[in-house]
Amino acid sequence: MYVTLDKMMQYPEEAKVMGIQGKVYVEFIVDRGGYLRRFKVVKGIGGGCDEEAIRILLEYADKHPWAPATIGGQKVKQLLLLSLFFQLQE
Repeated sequence: MYVTLDKMMQYPEEAKVMGIQGKVYVEFIVDRGGYLRRFKVVKGIGGGCDEEAIRILLEYADKHPWAPATIGGQKVKQLLLLSLFFQLQE
């Protein structure tokens, strides 16, 4: 998954100019159908990276449903936290 997300990432121009690098932490829900919902940046780095993290996760979610969590054989919603690393190439 991270390889696919990395290929989808377009480093924001503002972040390039400002030399911004780091991890963006995004919280979201995997619903009972395996769809990703309610994306929220819980710790960002700015420079357009927060918005880019949400953009690529939304795009990924449209193409790759997840297996929902189960408890006692019943599908349940699950809250997840994912980090995306933005690193400038040298």
